[in-house]
Amino acid sequence: MSVPFIAVIPARLASTRLPNKPLADIGGKPMVVRVAERARESGATQVLIATDSGLVVDAARDHGIEVMLMRPDHPTGTDRLAEVATRLALPDDAIVVNVQGDEPLIDPQLVRDVAAHLAAHPECAIATAAHPIHDPADVFNPNVVKVVLDAKSVALYFSRAPIPWTRDAWQAHWPDVSALANLPAVPENVLRHIGLYAYRAKFLRGFPALSIAPIEDAEALEQLRAMWHGERIAVRVTHETPASGVDTPGDLERVRALFSSAS
Repeated sequence: MSVPFIAVIPARLASTRLPNKPLADIGGKPMVVRVAERARESGATQVLIATDSGLVVDAARDHGIEVMLMRPDHPTGTDRLAEVATRLALPDDAIVVNVQGDEPLIDPQLVRDVAAHLAAHPECAIATAAHPIHDPADVFNPNVVKVVLDAKSVALYFSRAPIPWTRDAWQAHWPDVSALANLPAVPENVLRHIGLYAYRAKFLRGFPALSIAPIEDAEALEQLRAMWHGERIAVRVTHETPASGVDTPGDLERVRALFSSAS
């Protein structure tokens, strides 16, 4: 049985590496519209772009995508989702999936799976996804966020550090990580976090009142705020490595080429 959920795509024009990123043309449509189209394929009961830009509002309406103009002072994308949950008066148990606006290749099945994963874990306020890491270089890359799970696939911790620390395999080479490329396969329990979240509306409405956590500040990982305040995060493990998002001009050209070859 399918789980009803809403997909919300926060979209801001501010980007240091790629200005006006949500409006970047990909095969004749703005990137944020491409993301919304993928979200529609997930089976979401409602797909909504949440933005503080009139230009994004115009682009969404031009392509028949529902859009909400938000307050301009939200510090995070989760705060924007909180405004959506409040303005739509969503029931406490409604599931809202945050689909990043720079993921035009997002797998609709993964969006659906994360929503279903949250529905299957009533003890959790949030669900997200992860996949096994195979390249040792990724384990030690601070830009690759790792997550450790408990026996029920609920997150114990997220970190930019290599966790769990495989003492016998890695200790002898630390901190000379260049030697790690010659090690055997990365253990299966080393997981890369995928930045896709499903939330219960009740949690979203309370999120803006949560104080920033010391571990969140140290790691620069917003999800640690929820954990610091006692919330639990269910993690859907997939063995498929998701397509990369668009962060740089090079990423944009790569995605444009993919859409061009598919047309």
